[in-house]
Amino acid sequence: MTEKTNGVRFLPCGDSALTVEFSKEISEETNRRVRYLAAELERRKIRGITECVPAFCGVTVYFNPLVIKMRKVEKKISDVINSYKEGSEGKKRVFLIPVCYDGIYAPDMDSVCAITGLSKSRVTEIHSSRDYLIYMLGFLPGFAYLGGMDERIEACRLESPRTLIPAGSVGIGGKQTGIYPLASPGGWRLIGRTPLKIYDASRNEPIPYKAGDYIRFCPISEEEFEKIDPEDIKCVTEE
Repeated sequence: MTEKTNGVRFLPCGDSALTVEFSKEISEETNRRVRYLAAELERRKIRGITECVPAFCGVTVYFNPLVIKMRKVEKKISDVINSYKEGSEGKKRVFLIPVCYDGIYAPDMDSVCAITGLSKSRVTEIHSSRDYLIYMLGFLPGFAYLGGMDERIEACRLESPRTLIPAGSVGIGGKQTGIYPLASPGGWRLIGRTPLKIYDASRNEPIPYKAGDYIRFCPISEEEFEKIDPEDIKCVTEE
């Protein structure tokens, strides 16, 4: 392991991967640097580097040791890190996700209200009042790890996880919120559901968003839920 003067750490993962750790604390600034490094390495198409996997606070870079040595990979990464400037991330893309916070689509809304001491309308209002940064994707195809949930609606996970959660369910688990893109087991408290098909392997782009994009939850009624085209995923671009 080596440590650079700017605080970035390089952590070897066997002989064919290197994890670049910017920080141990999750923050938007750290994640901007993570996304910049991953995107720039992909853009530069450095011979021997095969894959970049961004996470909350770092990037794991995979390479072919028969083509490029670890020290050279570290040098290439350092060059990219040193080229980073504020504003390098470009325009903000926000995906508008309609969510019904009522009835059968929100089976745990009452328990979240009891935990937080807030009314259903207030939980809905707070949950849908901000744009959530996608720090990374994982767990399931299209599952976005979101940052920035209001602490007023934090709610502990279920004591007994469900064996099957419907695709599109929107939940709260501790300090996090997110969308289940596929039917799966899970222990988050479900406060709504989107009619959109978040993950679709038959699409040219199976997952519409990526790390660095934002999600904005937009409340809809049960009647509107039934009328929305599952493929009608909208995105707006902001400065």
